[in-house]
Amino acid sequence: MQRDIMRYLNPSLREIAAYSVEGGQEATIKLNQNESPFDLPMWLKETIVAEFVREPWNRYPDILPYRGTKAYADFLGVPAEAVMMGNGSNELLYTIFLACLGPGRKILVPDPSFSLYEKLALLLQAPMVRVPMSPSLDFDVDAIIQSAQEESVDFIVLSSPNNPTGKSITCEDVRRIALSCDALVLVDEAYIEFSRQDSALPLIEEFPNLVVLRTMSKALALAGMRIGFAIGRPELIAEIAKPKIPFASNRLAEITLGHVLENYSIVTDAVSYILNARDALYGDLLSLRRVEPFMSDTNFLVIRVPDAGAVFRQLRSRGILVRNVSGYHLMENCLRFNIGLPDENSRMLDALLSIDGATA
Repeated sequence: MQRDIMRYLNPSLREIAAYSVEGGQEATIKLNQNESPFDLPMWLKETIVAEFVREPWNRYPDILPYRGTKAYADFLGVPAEAVMMGNGSNELLYTIFLACLGPGRKILVPDPSFSLYEKLALLLQAPMVRVPMSPSLDFDVDAIIQSAQEESVDFIVLSSPNNPTGKSITCEDVRRIALSCDALVLVDEAYIEFSRQDSALPLIEEFPNLVVLRTMSKALALAGMRIGFAIGRPELIAEIAKPKIPFASNRLAEITLGHVLENYSIVTDAVSYILNARDALYGDLLSLRRVEPFMSDTNFLVIRVPDAGAVFRQLRSRGILVRNVSGYHLMENCLRFNIGLPDENSRMLDALLSIDGATA
């Protein structure tokens, strides 16, 4: 018997593709997922594992990761009730979207931005209002406010610094949006440690409709551990936590977080290197004739080239894996790559110099 299985499923799935990252196993320099080039030092890993092996593995972790939540709340200097910990910030996006959206509830997202926002909105049958970035890929704050008011949106998501553009919105502009719009405002600060702009975190005391999202995957080099946090007014966090999956964060993640926060100089040293390397590489790229680099507030750079597909393939043939982000609005023929180790950055620049010279 043959049946169309799609009729049993959420019809929104027809509009959604599974998440994938274009690349290949042959890459020796991996710069396509905005990861930190630095792993934790072995002495710290051994300390973490030694503590974790003493945990009872036959027992569930806490329903919610209270110990990890308190550790990060203490680090930020906010009450533990103002913080929700998740299995990566992506899990928290699912949780927050479930709490805030549904059929007919409108979401506003600057365009282009992180693709998961659109995917979740489609799944929840929430109409999406897209507000284009400026031609320089910066936030158009006046247009955001005007569209939010005219469309009566319920939810606004601001990725700042923004993936994939690398640009930030100022704290004052976040304040303008939160004040002017009758909507919950989520500021996704996955890359805030690399930004020239201040975090929106202090605004939580001023605005009950504001949530700040953080991840430990970028600056803290814990992408493999899946740790993220949402921070907001305690009464708001209590409500948006209701759809959260119980037992989603494990004790290894909590233990790791605690030790990294106690040794935070590891993070600040890595961030300092990344910022210096990013700015130096950006300066070097300015000298290329057929490569247009964009200023970045993140651990990655975006460049525009004459043919992104061709350059992507040429880099991959040299063992260098980057991300082709040409499919995003306003980003035709753009490539994105994160800052790597010194030798990786040098090889990336040499490859682009060679390609630039060959195509000039």
